[in-house]
Amino acid sequence: MPEQHPDILLIVLDTLRRDRLSTYGHHRETSPALDAFAADATLFERAVAPAQWTIPAHASLFTGHYPSTHQVVQGYGRLAEHYPTLAEILRDGGYHTIAFCNNPLVGVLNNGLRRGFDKFYNYSGTAPHRPVDEQRSHIRRILAQQWRQFARNVENQFAHSDTMFRISMHPFLVPIWTRFTNFKGHTQRSVDDLIDYWAMYHAGDAEEPLFTFVNLMGAHLPYKPQQDTINRLAPELRDDKRAYNFIRRFNSDAARWASPLERPFEAWERAALDGFYDAEIAQQDYHLGRLLQALKKSGRMDNTLIIIVADHGEGHGDHNYFGHSFVVYQELVHVPLLIRFPEQFPVGKRVTTNISTRRIFHTILDVAEVPAPFNPNDPNGDVQSLSLQMAVNGNLDSEKDIAFSEAYPPETFLHVIAHRQPHLIEPLRLRQIRRGIYDGEHKLVTVGQDVEALFDLSNDPTEVNNIADAHPIRVMTMRHKIDQFAHHVERYRTDSEHLDEVSEEVIDQLRALGYIE
Repeated sequence: MPEQHPDILLIVLDTLRRDRLSTYGHHRETSPALDAFAADATLFERAVAPAQWTIPAHASLFTGHYPSTHQVVQGYGRLAEHYPTLAEILRDGGYHTIAFCNNPLVGVLNNGLRRGFDKFYNYSGTAPHRPVDEQRSHIRRILAQQWRQFARNVENQFAHSDTMFRISMHPFLVPIWTRFTNFKGHTQRSVDDLIDYWAMYHAGDAEEPLFTFVNLMGAHLPYKPQQDTINRLAPELRDDKRAYNFIRRFNSDAARWASPLERPFEAWERAALDGFYDAEIAQQDYHLGRLLQALKKSGRMDNTLIIIVADHGEGHGDHNYFGHSFVVYQELVHVPLLIRFPEQFPVGKRVTTNISTRRIFHTILDVAEVPAPFNPNDPNGDVQSLSLQMAVNGNLDSEKDIAFSEAYPPETFLHVIAHRQPHLIEPLRLRQIRRGIYDGEHKLVTVGQDVEALFDLSNDPTEVNNIADAHPIRVMTMRHKIDQFAHHVERYRTDSEHLDEVSEEVIDQLRALGYIE
């Protein structure tokens, strides 16, 4: 460990579109706190999420691997033991690891993403867990723990049962469970608890540095921002009853949250969604500002690596898709990323290199100088070369301005569409994996084994014009790179799985060498 090892704060702003932040040029002032933070940080202009939805995106943040390798791509998936998580590595390297999570897909499901956290506070589900719960009497703590375990077991059944999940999508039930299961957690409480925990932990002369993971869920559906925030951000909607009725119906129809559109939104419908979504972002930004201000007042900000990123974005009818389930268009995988650690990330720097946010894993380990127990063939093993410090220096970046994204279709929503809009599945090829490669100014998208589109993002940032037919040589070159990528990541997964098939003697030898736990 370095003599003054830094605290680490990883903030994931769930379901947050990059293009809706004033930090990145949005016309509404949705993110003044993030704007102020950006002025004192390194901002990445072309950060690419490795996946289009929460579970695989978080698994990539926590392991450094793409979804084709870690394979945590469904609600019922579970991270294999031979992939060490960021929290496990940091805990074993001398960090105290703690989480304040508002997303039930991370905080409730038994998918292995909570591995390695000394404390994991969860604000979603029917049985949230807060630091204040630990101040209860012994008997009440035991009863609360038993209730949380029971509730979690029940809630996990929805990730395994097609029938239960589809029933929960009924518009009559959606307002009930989104409210009473704390679907979006509680942003204010989680920020309050983190501020208090941070102050008490450091006031106690703790020897271990902190690794803190925070997931804020404010930008996710359903959209129910406070009235004064809507009035400020979208005053044109103030007396628009038609817009309010539309949002109320949409909030209740969860099946539409991840379904292709059978007809494009009308202009007024899109305006209503945009206004309410922007208001949710601004409301969350206020609490993010409180957190950053408290950290600054603590005097520990300059010795804290702060990373703020979105796990993925959100479709609002762009390309006739809503939600974040099936595609790798910009609105889903082009995400905000800001890093503050003045010692190694220049203040006010804007990085224009294509980078994958899975490299946050490597960046944290590099800055913390914590060794990791990788097996000999692990592509993540060279942490320093994959650290985003290399991207800051441009020509030193080991990935050479290339990043990938993968969209494994969530089976739960496929089943919903199969009952509700079955005629859309085959024409839109919703059952097939989509992949995108960013190479310089261009992006190629494949679906299954076929090329779907080529875009020139410098001239077409919203991906309106497919130029594949006009550039066959570029398509062939980028297609070859994406095929090589798929072969590489899937081969490593296969090699890793073979660890389970070798003898106990070999396993013991690998463990002794520190390659596996």
